[in-house]
Amino acid sequence: DGWLFGRVMACGRRSGGSKRQVILFILCICVCQSGAETLRYSLPEEMERDSFVANIARDLGVAPSQLAARKARVVSEGNEHLFHLSQSTGDLTAKESLDREEICPQSDTCTLFFKIFFENPLQLIRGEVEVRDVNDNSPVFPEKEMVLEILETTSPGSRFPLETARDKDVGSNGLQNYSLGSNSHFSLALGTRKGGGKYAELVLERQLDREEQRELNLLLTATDGGSPPRSGTAQVRIVVLDANDNIPVFSREVYEVRLAENSPPEQLVVRVSATDPDEGSYGKVRYAFTQTSERSRQLFELNPATGEIRVAGNLDFEEAENHEILVRATDGGGLSAHCKVQVEVLDVNDNAPQIALTSLTASIPEDAPPQTVVALFSVRDRDSGDNGRTQCSIDGDLPFSLTPTFDNYYELRTNAALDRERTAEYNITITAMDRGTTRLSSRESIFVQISDVNDNPPEFTQEIYTMSVTENNSAMLRIGSVTATDADTGKNARVKYTLVRQEGKEQPDVSVNFENGDVYILRPLDYEEVRIFEVAVRAADGGSPPLSTQAMLRVVVRDENDNAPVVLHPPPEGSAAAGELVPRWARAGYLVAKVVAVDADAGRNAWLSYELVQAPEPALFRVGLHSGEVRTARAVSERDAPRQRLVVLVRDRGQPPLSATTTLGITLVDGFSDAHLRVSEEAPAAEPDGPLTLYLIICLACVSALFLATVVATMVVKVRRARQSEAETVPTFPKAATESNVGSLPRSYVYDVCFAAGTVNSEFRFLRPLFPCFPAGLPPGPGEQRSSVCSQEPASLGEEGD
Repeated sequence: DGWLFGRVMACGRRSGGSKRQVILFILCICVCQSGAETLRYSLPEEMERDSFVANIARDLGVAPSQLAARKARVVSEGNEHLFHLSQSTGDLTAKESLDREEICPQSDTCTLFFKIFFENPLQLIRGEVEVRDVNDNSPVFPEKEMVLEILETTSPGSRFPLETARDKDVGSNGLQNYSLGSNSHFSLALGTRKGGGKYAELVLERQLDREEQRELNLLLTATDGGSPPRSGTAQVRIVVLDANDNIPVFSREVYEVRLAENSPPEQLVVRVSATDPDEGSYGKVRYAFTQTSERSRQLFELNPATGEIRVAGNLDFEEAENHEILVRATDGGGLSAHCKVQVEVLDVNDNAPQIALTSLTASIPEDAPPQTVVALFSVRDRDSGDNGRTQCSIDGDLPFSLTPTFDNYYELRTNAALDRERTAEYNITITAMDRGTTRLSSRESIFVQISDVNDNPPEFTQEIYTMSVTENNSAMLRIGSVTATDADTGKNARVKYTLVRQEGKEQPDVSVNFENGDVYILRPLDYEEVRIFEVAVRAADGGSPPLSTQAMLRVVVRDENDNAPVVLHPPPEGSAAAGELVPRWARAGYLVAKVVAVDADAGRNAWLSYELVQAPEPALFRVGLHSGEVRTARAVSERDAPRQRLVVLVRDRGQPPLSATTTLGITLVDGFSDAHLRVSEEAPAAEPDGPLTLYLIICLACVSALFLATVVATMVVKVRRARQSEAETVPTFPKAATESNVGSLPRSYVYDVCFAAGTVNSEFRFLRPLFPCFPAGLPPGPGEQRSSVCSQEPASLGEEGD
């Protein structure tokens, strides 16, 4: 059936059509179920080593090249490998000289079983070789001389059993005949036992006379049926005794005993008993084995005085199921009687099943489909009945199952999907157990390794990698690394890193090392140009096809104090509005001007402080440290010079700090109109501790709370968004004061003062407060209006207002 299966499958592969393959497969199943063909051969024993048995390739009808291609080999039953199959010629040869008497000592026929195992596809062919007996053993008597003591009163026709010769050959080559040398008193009678063995008995033909002849010597010859025949001889010495008219008598002619094979030594088997009514030495009976095989003599011992038969060796049901023992009882006068003891050996479960591994696939891929064959093995138990019936199982909850095939062969198959990342190898323990009352079992461990398949993409340790770099960095600066791991192994786990190019976007200023994922900045960055940017990083393994995954790399640029403050007001020297007017009657705390500066940096690098570094009258003016407001430190006096030139230093808080200076020209005047004076007198001076300060603090707290709420809301919105495609656009600070719409004073402090050239004190008049005047080309801020009443030469002054 296995050979036909292979032939049909080979034809199916050559056919090419799916329908034809289905038909051939169904035909294969039918052929396999119809019965198995067995190859039968015979071989004489004692042949030389490597003797030819048969040509397997010719008998199976396959080419010798197919034997090697399908890894054909001989699998013998048991542990001995007696045959060899040549894959090149297909010849089956005996590995050594076969001795039938050694291989099958207890059997008339000697048949050796084997199987031819093919792979690709799996196939088993049964075979058997009969070892034919040759006449290489002569009959041998257990003793070279047999002594019989016979009373002279013994009547003619009496029979006397003789020791049986043993011939190891069987059949026609075994023991066939006995012959007795010529004499005038005895003849030979032949008989056949139940098992087919020959035995001889001496028959008294003529009355003995001790006075005439005390002893007789006869030659007993045993002959086998070989060609040429072989023979063995023994001397039979007849001792003629005086008259003893009573012979021993056994209580039974046949003793039948049933004995378990695991009976311990010295266990009593049976006690035979014979009685003799004579007195004296003629009535004393002694027992001995006669016509008993050598093996039975080794297994049992007989007490010559009591007749007790006890176990002397290890009984084995698998070796011999029955033993026949012949016991002779002899009295002191030489008279004897015989009885037969038949011992039936009962099988016990004393042989554990034996597992023989025939084929094993040591490694299978993790994507192997269920029902993939992993191993083929057989189970054999030498016991009989339920003691020899076996069942197999797999220890533990493993994705494997056992499928029985034929002749106690089992296939180990997968029964579920495998995952190397979960379990890379399996140590499968197969337990074979018989069905005896006391069950015996044996175990065999099979190690199966799962080979890797690229079924796991790399996984980044983080979905988003956030790295920071300080602006003005050096080129090819390493700022960190991204890491991805792959649960596979070997080349399937080798991870390579690349940046994901996005169409329509500039190439990012970052690169990723192909091998280890190190992140490098390609060129110096400018915080004022870009504060944050994101790129996608792809990790791909080395499988075929490769699997990949992506993660987001976010690079945050940290600010560096690389921008000095820029003064927006007052304008630089030489501009049209280069001075401030201060009335002589101004009191301490009078707001002269406000120095306005900005810093393109961020954070502490943009925190500005103001300091008066040069003044003709240092005690006359002071500058707010954080506000930049220039105020009078005391009341203006008549002694103060009419023109004051102040130098104000603006410094940020970076490390190291950067600074800028501005020059503020101040003119002390006393020619304001009465209306201006009245307004000035009616306007109360700002009290540092007045209600206005409290209002400002409250407003500042509200603005701060609103700012914090806005920041929190913005962060929540950003977190909920998907990956941001572009970095947030950072506003650019103006490079010069003329590019900003920030005035020198708050809106509530700006007034419009206009006068003609050469105006004197009497011609100066105060006008209503207006919105600030913007430099040419600079648009007003949101919600502001440009004033149309500004003159060509304005001068700003202000004082604190509501």
